[in-house]
Amino acid sequence: MTNFPNIVSNQTKIRFQDCDPFNHLNNGSYINYFMNHREDMLIKHYDIDIYKMAKTVGKSWVSSSNQIAYLKPAFLMETVTIESQLVHYTNSELHVEMRMYNEDKSELKAIIWCGFVHFNLLKQNREQHSPELMAFFKKVNNPIEGILSFEQRLADLRLKKKAVL
Repeated sequence: MTNFPNIVSNQTKIRFQDCDPFNHLNNGSYINYFMNHREDMLIKHYDIDIYKMAKTVGKSWVSSSNQIAYLKPAFLMETVTIESQLVHYTNSELHVEMRMYNEDKSELKAIIWCGFVHFNLLKQNREQHSPELMAFFKKVNNPIEGILSFEQRLADLRLKKKAVL
């Protein structure tokens, strides 16, 4: 039985083309960094290639919602650490939290909650997850206990930061 991590992490460098005139990561570019991270980690840790899946079985996931908070700027050529985890799932939806930190994870820069709908590209409608996917999600799901809203999650993270100081 394979033991899958329920939090996946990688590091990346902030690139020039993604920055604004102040050498900060552009607000819209954060989502690209988060999505690239998640796609890479799905392949690396879970052997799930959403594009291969779309080509071979005509099913994958499409973005349905994003909630993002920008807490500290990410700067040009800075190395950042991005973490993600599945926090909730249903028979046709996934909800993922992703966090961007500085390199040593001492400063949280941004957090995003993303919703994804399992989608049949051939029929152009929502698709139910297979029993195999549901079993997999059960293994890697890592809910954030006691948190019901994005705003509550931000408040919780701020309290934890103050407790460390």
